[in-house]
Amino acid sequence: MDSIDVLQAEVLRTLASPRRLQIIHLLAEGPRDVGRLAGELGISQPNASQHLAVMRAAGVVEAERVGREVVYRLADPDVVTACSIMRGFLLRRLARLSRLSDRATASGVPGPAPDTSPA
Repeated sequence: MDSIDVLQAEVLRTLASPRRLQIIHLLAEGPRDVGRLAGELGISQPNASQHLAVMRAAGVVEAERVGREVVYRLADPDVVTACSIMRGFLLRRLARLSRLSDRATASGVPGPAPDTSPA
């Protein structure tokens, strides 16, 4: 196994969190301190710090102390490009599935039965 494959898997595991993807999209707009990120995400500052620590360890973000604040930025803007490519793939996939569902409905093929089991 190539070591770059291992590194890629580690970064992808780091990105496999909806909250971390939100952080990436916010940092794509510009650097932010933890408090501002937490406020924009509607989460606690400790929770934002935990996510940022994981992302920093994976090399996705960089931190810089500015006075009393720690400001985070993307280590490489291409991470946004990679995320956008995946988002585009998923949007196209959902569109294909929707078209298939529409065709099945139009042809009278029943869809799956609704789940009526108690929650």
